[in-house]
Amino acid sequence: MLTTAAGTVVSIGTADTASVLTEFQADDYTPIANISNVGEAGSEAEIVVGKFVDQTYSRKIKGSRDNGTMELTVARDSSDEGYQALIAAEKTDGIYNFYVELSDKPSTGASPKNSKFYFAALVASARNSFGEADNIVSTTFSLAISGAIFEVAASAT
Repeated sequence: MLTTAAGTVVSIGTADTASVLTEFQADDYTPIANISNVGEAGSEAEIVVGKFVDQTYSRKIKGSRDNGTMELTVARDSSDEGYQALIAAEKTDGIYNFYVELSDKPSTGASPKNSKFYFAALVASARNSFGEADNIVSTTFSLAISGAIFEVAASAT
C-alpha cells in the first residue's frame, strides 16, 4: 500500500542500551510534536576497492554498513516534551532510542497496526533556522544512527 508521511509520529526514548527489537519496544518514549520533515535513513554499504598489480581491473566488495543520519526538522516549541528531550539529548554524548511510526495500517483487521522503525542514534546537532518574517522558527536535529534499524511492518492484527 502506498502512503504519505502525513500522520507520521517520531518519538525519543531513553539512553538505555537496546540492541534487539524487544529491548527497543520495552523502552519509554516521548512523541515529538510539530515535525515538518522526518528526513531519511537506511542502510548503505561502504564499497572497499582492491587494486592489484597483477590485475587490470579493480575488485570491489561490500564493507561495513551505515544507516546514515536522519535530519529531523521540528518547529521550535520549548513547551513540547519531545522537543525538550531532543535539546537535552544533544547536550550529552549518549545514544538514545527512537522510533518512527508511519500512518499505514490496513483498513481492515482485528487490531490493525502501523509500521514502526526502531533505532538508536546520537543527537549530533540542533541547528535553528530563523528564516523570514512569515517563516516558523525551526530546529533541525541530526540523528546519527548507530547500529541496525528494526522494522515492524504494518499488520492487520
